[in-house]
Amino acid sequence: MSTTRTQPGQGARRHASRAAFLPLTVASLLVACGSSRGNDKGSGADASQAARDDGMQGGSSSGSTSGSSSGASSGGGTTGVDSGSGGTVTSGTDAGSCLGSSFLSALGKDRLIIGVSGSNTAEAAAPYDLRYTYLSGGLFSSPTPCSSCSSCAPSGSWWGCYDSPPGMYVTYILQGAAAATPPQIPMFTYYEILQTAEATLSGFQEGTAEVTEAATNTGIMTRYYNDWRFLLQTIGQTKAVLHIEPDFWGYVRQAGDPTTLPAAVGSVNSTDCSSLPSTIAGMGQCMIAMVRKYAPHALVGLQASAWNIAGNTDPNTDVTVDAKAVATVLAACGQSTADFVVVETSDRDAGYYQIVENEDTWWDPTDKMRPDYAQDLTWITALTEALGVPALYWQTPLGNSMGTNTNNSYKDNRVDYFFGGSASTVKSGPAVTVPPHWTDLAAAHVVGVAFGAGAGGQTTPDTDGGNLATKTKAYIAAGGQTLCP
Repeated sequence: MSTTRTQPGQGARRHASRAAFLPLTVASLLVACGSSRGNDKGSGADASQAARDDGMQGGSSSGSTSGSSSGASSGGGTTGVDSGSGGTVTSGTDAGSCLGSSFLSALGKDRLIIGVSGSNTAEAAAPYDLRYTYLSGGLFSSPTPCSSCSSCAPSGSWWGCYDSPPGMYVTYILQGAAAATPPQIPMFTYYEILQTAEATLSGFQEGTAEVTEAATNTGIMTRYYNDWRFLLQTIGQTKAVLHIEPDFWGYVRQAGDPTTLPAAVGSVNSTDCSSLPSTIAGMGQCMIAMVRKYAPHALVGLQASAWNIAGNTDPNTDVTVDAKAVATVLAACGQSTADFVVVETSDRDAGYYQIVENEDTWWDPTDKMRPDYAQDLTWITALTEALGVPALYWQTPLGNSMGTNTNNSYKDNRVDYFFGGSASTVKSGPAVTVPPHWTDLAAAHVVGVAFGAGAGGQTTPDTDGGNLATKTKAYIAAGGQTLCP
């Protein structure tokens, strides 16, 4: 049996995490009326996912944890879902005291965690807490997962056959994370609706069609739930972090009210979710309930897209209005019964946007001029407190002041803002020295930051000059940042 992970046939495509800014009073009303619309420009670029040997020296991770909770899904008793099996975090139990403490405890941590996505060498370059991987590229053509990779169609696109037999790709990731020194927590970003729909529906376009066309298509959603179940069964009792469909929930908000938007749920997944509503809200609730049933030690969350505020320059704008509107949409989709919510600063290096696309996506690392990090943390604070779950920064760009603003070496200031250091300033101006901001993240109920490139050509932990690894080693050696006083 092969122990080398093969390169996926198609990397994950990521949507730019920004939108034409809507005045937030208007945006809130649009959500309330079920017709929120952004004017988000999708880049459609493919994120490279490097082939790597994750050091599968044998031995699987049991992933058991001492914590327990009910973790029951909202939306009533789900047929086939044991509401008592639960996850390892009781959602909302930290609210008002130390939001996120049970999340970290379930992972065996007492400080904000650091994650990474890169080559095996990069993931072993520092004592990272978490490694994340995309599962993307589209699904099998048959209704159920392929029983043999030699006969799986379409060839090379389904994550389950990146290694053989079906499912070994994820098994190797779990084993590699467990074998790391120290052991790392595996995180999977499940991003399958878009590319499955593109391969199934003629002329399909990224955007709200993922909600209004793909999620209502019985053929697509039959395969989708069956694959989700297969992934969860492969994870089994192992401790893992699950991130469901980045961007999709932002498109849900643009498409309307998730409690009335139709979706194929119980009609195509009577095994797990027959009693849940046939709506987008029911879809989210179903996916979280399936985690509780099949992977009870996994922690799960949806993503909150800050498209309306990421580029806001108006100091008088109250970004908490938008955060609460996003929380309302996500809560209806089951997020309040999840364990954490995913947030991101950008999907690509600011230097890349500046040089290649002639766009200004820089955030001010001195927090004196919007857009800046203080604005984002204000938004996250309102979001997490409205949902009752902590936030995890994900896919955080790795560019730094040493970058050359060329392929694989663009400038940015995310790493240096969080850890402190020589931070590139707006539009690649002279670098400035900034202090660490971990206390600010903790105050906003952020439980950690995962760093990785969102597309090919970006700065990676393999091409950042060792900046992330060096800072991570120093952070952990110093004891890290506790979440609560």
